[in-house]
Amino acid sequence: MSEQHAPPPVEGAFRLVLKMNSRQPRLDVHLLEAIRNQDENPELQRISRTQFKRLFDEKKILIKGQPAKPSSSLNTGTTYVDVLVPSDLAAAKV
Repeated sequence: MSEQHAPPPVEGAFRLVLKMNSRQPRLDVHLLEAIRNQDENPELQRISRTQFKRLFDEKKILIKGQPAKPSSSLNTGTTYVDVLVPSDLAAAKV
């Protein structure tokens, strides 16, 4: 899916773009790595594993507007992931 065919971002969410060269068995592993490697959202970059798990539990991680599961697999190509950053995490500035 090219950039012009990307699904519309979810309002108020932080979007990450995951590009996979091969099918990957778990979304959570690659998403946490992408969150920690991005530099556009420093508060989200410092997320703990517990906070990260809570985002999945509270259905704040979305793919195509639908809640994602940590165990979802990632297909080869580009996946657009929207993260609804909770106010308590956004307020946790260092």
